[in-house]
Amino acid sequence: MAARIDFPSRIGVWWTSDTWSIRDAQQAARDIEAMGYGSLFYGEAYGKETLTQAGAFLAATDRLVVGTGIANIHARDPIAAESGGRTLTAQYPGRFVLGLGVSHAPLVERGRGGTYAKPLATMRDYLQRMAAVPEQIEPGVGRPARLVAALGPKMIELAGAETDGVHPYLVTPEQTRVTREALGADKWVVSEQAVAVGGDADDAMRRAHTHLEIYSGLPNYRNSWLRQGFEESDMPRGGSDRLKKALVGMGDIDTIAASVTAHLDAGADHVLVQALGENPMADPREHLRELAAALGM
Repeated sequence: MAARIDFPSRIGVWWTSDTWSIRDAQQAARDIEAMGYGSLFYGEAYGKETLTQAGAFLAATDRLVVGTGIANIHARDPIAAESGGRTLTAQYPGRFVLGLGVSHAPLVERGRGGTYAKPLATMRDYLQRMAAVPEQIEPGVGRPARLVAALGPKMIELAGAETDGVHPYLVTPEQTRVTREALGADKWVVSEQAVAVGGDADDAMRRAHTHLEIYSGLPNYRNSWLRQGFEESDMPRGGSDRLKKALVGMGDIDTIAASVTAHLDAGADHVLVQALGENPMADPREHLRELAAALGM
């Protein structure tokens, strides 16, 4: 059976708030919960420590599931990740998800001064060392729900064998379907879907371009898009128009809402909406309110 995650609804939010004060970010989390969204996931790339943030968001809300999307395995050793996750699970049963990822070579080597080599083997070793943390750490609680940022077939296979599921990011609904078929029915699939709410078509494409500009320079995502049927010609910095339209929900609000529910139809258990603004840490709440209404939340 799938590990316990008590999502209050099937649609959540993906938003990074690193440049916000934690108290302001906590208020945003409360507002997101009040809109009816079931979760808040966020990245770990711009500086803030992910488990500390999770504790702050969980303390500020009542039912919202909080997930790391992802906790960079190069940022802490596996004992710290497992132990911290268990403590949050003990305090907030069913409300914390430990999403893990190998990150990207430029971020690990230039950003953290680490070594990025053999990501599959590195993740396998990390998960095995997490599993070896003894029961005396938060006895009786069990391990936190764990997801892996798995894009390729080998990482998906590893996630299916060693964790509770996957957190696909920047994928089409068809890739969500492929992932579900690979994992079977008893693992969590929590997919992210970027959306450009409001503005005209040119503005939506501009925001999609800004969103994809960094990712389109990272080999892990480029390889993922090639596996999903795109071509090298779709991958200039910021992506081709075809790539933008495939990965970012845009158009009228009902069309955008349909881009979210398409992942549910493809087999996702939960979908994370990332409302694109002027930058990754822009306030998403206005766009999220409009989308919540269209989704009947």
